[in-house]
Amino acid sequence: MADHSGPEQVGLRYLSVAYRVRKVLDEQMITSGLSLARTKVLQVLERNNSIRQASLAQELGFAQRVITGATNGLGRLAALDLAQRGFHLGIVARSQAKVDDLRQEIGQSAPGTSVEAFIADLTSLRDVRRAGKEIEARYERIAVLVNNAGLHAFSQRVTADGFAEMTAVNYLAPWVLTTTLRDKLVASAPARVVNVASEASRHAGTIDPAHDITATTEYNRRESAALYGRSKLMDIMLTQEFGRRLAGTGVTVNCCDPGFNTSGLGRELPMAGLLERILKTLRVGDPRHGAGIIVRLATDPAFAETTGGYFSVKDAKPLVCPEPGRGKEIQAELWDTTATLLDGILSSAE
Repeated sequence: MADHSGPEQVGLRYLSVAYRVRKVLDEQMITSGLSLARTKVLQVLERNNSIRQASLAQELGFAQRVITGATNGLGRLAALDLAQRGFHLGIVARSQAKVDDLRQEIGQSAPGTSVEAFIADLTSLRDVRRAGKEIEARYERIAVLVNNAGLHAFSQRVTADGFAEMTAVNYLAPWVLTTTLRDKLVASAPARVVNVASEASRHAGTIDPAHDITATTEYNRRESAALYGRSKLMDIMLTQEFGRRLAGTGVTVNCCDPGFNTSGLGRELPMAGLLERILKTLRVGDPRHGAGIIVRLATDPAFAETTGGYFSVKDAKPLVCPEPGRGKEIQAELWDTTATLLDGILSSAE
């Protein structure tokens, strides 16, 4: 019978077999004392894996990896990693100049990688919708969408759409971009969506979708922690509800906790720059770890069929959605409430 699998499916099967072969070699060759043979065989296997992955990336050059928040911090490191693996990138960012800087850096480490910019202000949901439509029209296939952009605002700022800026950027923008690209992702299957959440979600306290999405009450620096956590809890809830809604389509949706990172997220804090330099000197909060779990969820064959998951930066250990937002009913309520609230805004953006 003919094999009608696409190149990505064939590549994923190849890598999965390679990983299983490596495991067998580890178990059998170590116990038999054939360390030299094991080393040589594994070197060949790794070399073949690298060749195959590069070939696969070339075959799928038209299948873009789209990522938000890629001009700074974790997103920048993740974009560089993906480019070095041979994947072409679509970058959603507010600043063309920063995308140009990223393109130059990628050009040095991964020559020939295509980096395209889609300029959008993630505080404007109409702008996010417009960018999503541009991406949909530009690419034949989208293999991966990474919703990475995020912020921790230490005081209230309200967007032109009337939402708290932190809620808009951390939750509503990923919701809008993902739903706008839904049909393209399904048509591109197998495809993946990766949302960057946070263990700060454990500090959310409660969740009341209708209230929490629209709340614009003033708050101080201390009170901001729970609100930031709630926006990230909504990301986990979004991930799990979207995973159910896309079940059987070939599109997986997962999220991660990238851990503590010196990535500029708390840049509004007094002396943030000095604190970041001190932490880097002490090797605390290395953002490469956080970028690593993002790239792993976006590329590792082990997650090809996993959906609705929430994973830790520590060895991709599965995590449980914090209790206020864990149930299917409250997750569906959050989705439906969001869709209703945004209907007018998104309709006017068509």
